[in-house]
Amino acid sequence: MKFDVLTLFPEMFEPIKQSIIKRAVEKDLININLVNIRDFSEDKHNKVDDTPYGGGAGMLMKPDVVDRAYNSVKTENAKVIYLTPQGKTLDQKIVKELSNQKHLILLCGHYEGIDQRVIDKIVDEEISIGDYVLTGGEIPAMVLIDSISRYVDGVLSNESTDEESFSNGLLEYPQYTRPEIFNEVKVPEVLISGHHENIRKWRREKSLENTFKKRPELLENVVLTRNEKDYIENLKKEVHE
Repeated sequence: MKFDVLTLFPEMFEPIKQSIIKRAVEKDLININLVNIRDFSEDKHNKVDDTPYGGGAGMLMKPDVVDRAYNSVKTENAKVIYLTPQGKTLDQKIVKELSNQKHLILLCGHYEGIDQRVIDKIVDEEISIGDYVLTGGEIPAMVLIDSISRYVDGVLSNESTDEESFSNGLLEYPQYTRPEIFNEVKVPEVLISGHHENIRKWRREKSLENTFKKRPELLENVVLTRNEKDYIENLKKEVHE
């Protein structure tokens, strides 16, 4: 998986070059190429923005500069994503779909945005990480790289991604490690029982409980067994008692 990131501030991406992502890069499982849009300015002062036609606050990134940066990395099968609050909200489904791509070009806006003409010309999809506004697209681009990279073969074990929150429509169950007793609270007995089927059932129930308490709207899209529906009904009764 190759990521080409078009940005005015490549130095902002230092934090993502750590931990799991760092190891994935070292193993050549993913490639992160930072492209400084400012390098493609033909202005003697490396100017990349200008005032918007029609007036208004702030500055807009110029279309010709962005287009030249894009042309320096484009390939036939590349998918171009513009990180913007106006885009579709990122979720696990989108992450999985994008993890099947071989080449992603991430366009990071800044200032008041980017001239619409170059967006219309090169962008395939617009993505937001939430209904709020940041100073630029760099942090959303890092979120996208991190979330997608986890699904690239070899970066994590399949078990890690199969059981985590949202992978099956539910939030993940609570987890525990040593010491067995902490602050006088013991690890749930079932987890040290060695009975794999009972552990599986406990984890499923706790996933349902977690989702019911924290994100109940997610349950609307989850296929539940009869017993699981009864379990949710009992949880509802407990809340109202």
